[in-house]
Amino acid sequence: QVQLVESGGGLVQAGGSLRLSCAVSGGPVTWYAAGWFRQAPGKEREFVAGISSSGSRTDYADFVKGRFTISRDNAKKTVYLQMSTLKPEDTAVYYCAADDRFSQVKVVPDYWGQGTQVTVSS
Repeated sequence: QVQLVESGGGLVQAGGSLRLSCAVSGGPVTWYAAGWFRQAPGKEREFVAGISSSGSRTDYADFVKGRFTISRDNAKKTVYLQMSTLKPEDTAVYYCAADDRFSQVKVVPDYWGQGTQVTVSS
């Protein structure tokens, strides 16, 4: 059973940066593609970024392209989301997700973390 634990959320001013981390356990990390989703109050959960198991492929939602970068360190079994030029509308709970197929990680991933709150003040 794959377990995902997010960390790194917090309060930041608009224009600032944060790096989220997702620790992966319970299975060989190299088996799984990973992704980040977010859910703002009153809104549906939405895809933010995804990365293949090797890290060779990435995918981003249009609203974060050029501002967010997803990466992974398989030796540390950790997936990262570097967020820059943050905006108040980026405020949300951010969730790490994983699936054994890159094509699925942005749609209906099998595994989810508990989420970490990111709040961007204006």
